[in-house]
Amino acid sequence: MKVCLMLKAPRIGFVKTRLAAGIGASAAREAYLWLVEIQLRALPTEWETIVAFAPADAEAEMREWLGPSLGYVAQCEGDLGARLDHVVREVGGPLIFLGGDCPYLTAERLHDAAADLATHHVVIWPALDGGYCLLGLRERLPEIFEGISWGGDSVLAETLQRIPADLTVRIMDPPLEDVDDLSSWERALASACRQTPRESDPT
Repeated sequence: MKVCLMLKAPRIGFVKTRLAAGIGASAAREAYLWLVEIQLRALPTEWETIVAFAPADAEAEMREWLGPSLGYVAQCEGDLGARLDHVVREVGGPLIFLGGDCPYLTAERLHDAAADLATHHVVIWPALDGGYCLLGLRERLPEIFEGISWGGDSVLAETLQRIPADLTVRIMDPPLEDVDDLSSWERALASACRQTPRESDPT
């Protein structure tokens, strides 16, 4: 299985800007580093991991942060849909997309999604904000990325409307929360501390 993390270079003021309004830009960067590293640790070791990074000049920075063993591809210009479709064209499928925002996508949940992708054309793990935190595709489907109101609360609904009727779709459960602001960050910390109280808090 190939998995692609859609990531930004971990620059102060460039990542987690909504969270930065609550904890400051430097702390938000540290939170971003922690969230991405949690997601990387959850990836099955046998999967091929690709990092799609932005901006396009950040490859050296990303390799220094995440190491040389991963695959790297620069994100293209355009909205999120254009960037996702570009990655599918570059690396092919089957492919699972993740961000670096959801610490609840555990190894078990990732295995479940991959298993369902073996029998469905599309696998989606909904996010509580109306989007999704995981997207699995067996093949390129550019139409599901076109005309989406990215960043709004109808992303999932609009995506489902664009999936061709003859394709099978698996919607995973339960919906999970992305960490975007102070309240979701505090819930993520509380959840992590309940699991590994001595190691999880990035502060």
